[in-house]
Amino acid sequence: MAINTEKLSMILQNFVASTADVQGAALVTPDGLSLGASLPGGMDEERVSAMSASMLSLGERIGVELARGTIERIFVEGKKGFGILTGCGEDAVFLVLASESAKQGVLMLEIKRVLTELKLVLA
Repeated sequence: MAINTEKLSMILQNFVASTADVQGAALVTPDGLSLGASLPGGMDEERVSAMSASMLSLGERIGVELARGTIERIFVEGKKGFGILTGCGEDAVFLVLASESAKQGVLMLEIKRVLTELKLVLA
């Protein structure tokens, strides 16, 4: 069955537009291909997808080497905000870009909610 990329893009756009302090989101395959994105202007979707896949791969290796088990999420915190990478089933990775003012607990709840939607479209 083909993946409905139009539906995925709509879910991502709605998530970014309706979630406080979220600046962008992307859904990518583990090998770095974009399934859909709603990114801030000037961000290259292909580059973001490739970096997300690389982060996931490195995170998984770190999890194994440090005996931390399966990686649930990769969290990058910078002076201008957060990048959160979360698995979305076996065939996709969900990246969320949020501002530095984002409330992490609320953000994690919103990510969990939208992951449920995305997984239904991927199934």
